[in-house]
Amino acid sequence: MRAVSLALATSLILGAAIPAHAADTRIPDQAMKTAEQLRETALEGDLGYRITESLTTEIGPRLAGSEADARAVQWAVAKFEELGYDRVWTEPVTFPKWVRRSENARVVGPNAQPLSLTALGGSPGGHVEAEVVRFADLDALEAAPAGSLDGKIAFVDYRMERARDGSGYGPGSRVRSRGPSAAIRAGAAGFLMRSAGTDSHRNPHTGITRFDEGLDPVPSAALSVPDADQLGRLLAMGKPVRVSMVLDCGWDGEATSHNVIGEITGSSKPGEVVLIGGHLDSWDLGTGAVDDAAGVGITMAAGKLIGDLPQAPARSIRVVAFANEEQGLYGGKAYAEKYADQVRAHQIAAESDFGAGRIYAISTGAPEYAQGAVRQMAEVMAPLGIEYAGDAGGPGPDISPFAARGLAWARLAQDGTDYFDLHHTPDDTLDKVDPEAVAQNVAAYSVFAYLAASAEGDFGSTPKPQE
Repeated sequence: MRAVSLALATSLILGAAIPAHAADTRIPDQAMKTAEQLRETALEGDLGYRITESLTTEIGPRLAGSEADARAVQWAVAKFEELGYDRVWTEPVTFPKWVRRSENARVVGPNAQPLSLTALGGSPGGHVEAEVVRFADLDALEAAPAGSLDGKIAFVDYRMERARDGSGYGPGSRVRSRGPSAAIRAGAAGFLMRSAGTDSHRNPHTGITRFDEGLDPVPSAALSVPDADQLGRLLAMGKPVRVSMVLDCGWDGEATSHNVIGEITGSSKPGEVVLIGGHLDSWDLGTGAVDDAAGVGITMAAGKLIGDLPQAPARSIRVVAFANEEQGLYGGKAYAEKYADQVRAHQIAAESDFGAGRIYAISTGAPEYAQGAVRQMAEVMAPLGIEYAGDAGGPGPDISPFAARGLAWARLAQDGTDYFDLHHTPDDTLDKVDPEAVAQNVAAYSVFAYLAASAEGDFGSTPKPQE
């Protein structure tokens, strides 16, 4: 691996002055040939899968602020160094710490039986036993008059739709984020929801929720899909149904974790950066394999393969393992804040945080003068089953705060048809990860990062005024 001179490191830290756009961005022929070789090397290897296996096996679940989260930071530093990155460092990220200790629920009365549920992140602890009132969707709950749910448990029975692009998650996740507050405004003592998921197993899906300012939070949880079905059938019998739920969880001060960053130094423009990455934390129910150890493994492996080339691309490749994405994009926000004056130095970014399914399309928010270069990337990716998709989609979660400041983004769209069967559940484990699909992802990210770093011209990163 190449040595990094003090001058190059200083240039990288400060960021080079990036010239204004003068002509269409294009990728040189030689870079295209090298990218083809990178693609084949990635397909023949299993590095991305082995990194994913290492993180999920050696660390396991990585709830932000936990002891395991701290070990994950140490693991990431060591892994970047083991892979031979030119430069490895950490940046602190501080946030409120939420803990889960135990949880259980059951129907009480003549139809007594247990229910499989999990507390939503951010929920307070407590014991609530009350009659359940069902709502078909979030709109119905939000329309409930104040006081109409006094002392009762609101149950939103919205069924999330399956989609390759994950578009069904928006309405499902809004139930989780807005439902508890709507329940409180109607007077509810507790909140239950059908999990935001597409599986049919007794694996409830957790995820962060929020309580509107001025409201007193109430215990809030998600039922597994079969248990939501069961509760719905009981309520359809037309008799009152009482549920007891006991949650031992809640906020516990503050914690500090770290964004972990590895970099391959550019050969001629080290102060210009192409950023790829995923998030290091996970929820605590499974081992965070598809969310998001796979993203960390894919992008770490892509950077490593580029670093192994005899000649580095012109620009630096920066791989970021972001802290605490799950509870509010804390790592992504901290990164955007720290590098707010280096928007132009960040040429373009792409994040892997949608599981381990195969990539089927590449798109970008880059201006028209750079779209030809993205079409060139798609040309090299075509043998992987990847097509050019214009400006479809948007930036990944952790890069979205920086994209809001003007960072150019790319989206390597993964097949998420089955992603929400596993998302935030105990079933998010390594056995669900396909090594061949991970290798295809590594190939795509290697091609993207290398060609973006080799391009002649820019991808439109321009600072945006902030309110």
